[in-house]
Amino acid sequence: MKLFIDILLLIVIGYYSYKFIQVMIKMRQDIILPTTNEEIASIRKYPQKVVNFPIYSEQKIGIIAYSLNLVFVIVMFFLGVFLDGINWSFYPLMTILLINSYSFINLFAVIGDGVLCGSRFVTWKKVKSFQFLPIDLNHRYYGSSKELNNRYELRIKTKFYFISCIVTTDEMKEKLNMILSEHIAVSEEGSVLKNPR
Repeated sequence: MKLFIDILLLIVIGYYSYKFIQVMIKMRQDIILPTTNEEIASIRKYPQKVVNFPIYSEQKIGIIAYSLNLVFVIVMFFLGVFLDGINWSFYPLMTILLINSYSFINLFAVIGDGVLCGSRFVTWKKVKSFQFLPIDLNHRYYGSSKELNNRYELRIKTKFYFISCIVTTDEMKEKLNMILSEHIAVSEEGSVLKNPR
């Protein structure tokens, strides 16, 4: 049983390590959106904080926090495996640490081959749909800021999860709508061509 749980946690650690390295590599690519201070000011991952530019110097605090969290979990895992110093029932707590580390990197950017959001990268092929949800009385962000009322939450749905950001201007909503519609239409055409009926 312990071996099974060790392997399962190792797979989870490997997955989160891979996603983190992938985001670090993708941040070096050309950014389509946001590129100006005005565009940055109109996108938020969290109601109270504007996203940072998708460059290492702007994201260094989040990168360091994510790295330290990942290193801590890896060290605890190997201590548990090789020294039998940690009970395997401690492993779910380490998994929760990894799952919640998604929010460390305050990032939302559209690049040539997909979307960066926090510590996740989603390729255009994996995007199933997107929608702009109005922020109103029934929305979880209502009332947190006057700036967010009557604005939009962009939700991008993949097969297993969704990523989201808050859009505070109509101009940014239109830009994102245009870019996402264009890339999703191209992805759908590609999949239809690959799988003829």
